[in-house]
Amino acid sequence: MMVGIGVEAAEHVGQWTVFWHFSAINCHSFSTATKHPGHRVLIHIEDIMTLLTTKRRTTQFALLAGILLIAANLRAPVTGLPPVLSLVRADFDLSTTAAGALTALPLLAFAILSPFSALFAREYGLERALFGAMLTVALGIALRSSGASWALYVGTWVTGMGIAVGNVLLPSLVKREFPHNIPAVTGAFALAMGVVAALASAAVVPLASAWGWKAALMAFLVLPLAALLVWLPQLAARTKPAPDTTTPPHGGKVWHAALAWQVTLYLGLNSTIYYVVIGWLPTILTDMGLSPEQAGSLHGALQLSTAVPGLLLGPLLRRLHDQRLAAATVAALSGVALIGLQLAPAYALMWAVLFGVGAGAHFMLGLAFIGLRSRTASQAASLSGMAQCIGYLLAAVGPLAMGFLHDALGGWQIPLGICAALALLAAFVGTLAGRNTQMGA
Repeated sequence: MMVGIGVEAAEHVGQWTVFWHFSAINCHSFSTATKHPGHRVLIHIEDIMTLLTTKRRTTQFALLAGILLIAANLRAPVTGLPPVLSLVRADFDLSTTAAGALTALPLLAFAILSPFSALFAREYGLERALFGAMLTVALGIALRSSGASWALYVGTWVTGMGIAVGNVLLPSLVKREFPHNIPAVTGAFALAMGVVAALASAAVVPLASAWGWKAALMAFLVLPLAALLVWLPQLAARTKPAPDTTTPPHGGKVWHAALAWQVTLYLGLNSTIYYVVIGWLPTILTDMGLSPEQAGSLHGALQLSTAVPGLLLGPLLRRLHDQRLAAATVAALSGVALIGLQLAPAYALMWAVLFGVGAGAHFMLGLAFIGLRSRTASQAASLSGMAQCIGYLLAAVGPLAMGFLHDALGGWQIPLGICAALALLAAFVGTLAGRNTQMGA
């Protein structure tokens, strides 16, 4: 029995009669009753709001779990190959240049496919496009690990295609679903990328020793399969990407802006240096006398350290009038680490961590410049497409070129020296891209 002064209205819904009770004593309640008299139950609106809030939180948690699992696939399948590259080369009798192509192929896929990824999301929906990206990664891993030489290269390319789509669309999803927590969620998925890549690099050599390199690389299949399983509930939605998602490069004013080229070169040099080191560091370290297991662990430590700046850089940037000094400093750190690796290889762990921190901060600053140097969302999307297309094309050349130089010169001193010089060049470019200014409208 309800007590109160007010009005009660009845509404028939299927087998239920809903009695809304607007009371001077309690105006936030209603009761439900079946068609049978005497079965009336008082329900408070606060209880319903609590249930809805709980459901919303559960949905957001499931979405966040899916985002982190997708993020776990955006680096490890590519960076997990270099620690066992010597075994792959031995099986297929590959030259250093041919082995470098295995690092270059995903980067070419990034360069070609990244600017067009938003088109897939607009056609099929953001959630389904990301699901398709994970399916593609899974297919690529399975092909790469099948044992045929052609499948090694085709699978590597296909894996890169899936990662390219995920790289572009995942930040767009975060911006749409967590508009008030973009730095925190972005930092979380950057950390997920780094941690999983680090664990993969450290674990792949022991797995290869126990099962062989094919089975070790096939083990990476668990990453996209887990992401696909958790992402299934999201397929009910079919939404478009954020307006500033990377768009295909199509010329226009951005391509004629000096500041756009400075931002593009700053990101492109970072990608070139980073992927040369990621692709060849285990081989460089084993040539210096380290065991494959030690080289894999250092390779993992480098990748883990790239996530550290994401925890520190945001609050620091908010206090700076411009980013010139920060941009130059983080780029120079990578150069110092590469010089240190040559002069004092006994401190390889320290140099690996220093390089990772510098390269990670360099990359995050470069991404920040896309937004900071643009006046509108569409201008940011165009600059992002330009920077990713040119940047990844430069990066794809790096591992091939350094592998060729190693074969021609018989050592890593010149390739590492060139990368150190490129890092110093990036520091200079950072003083230009880091100015507190924006492109013209």
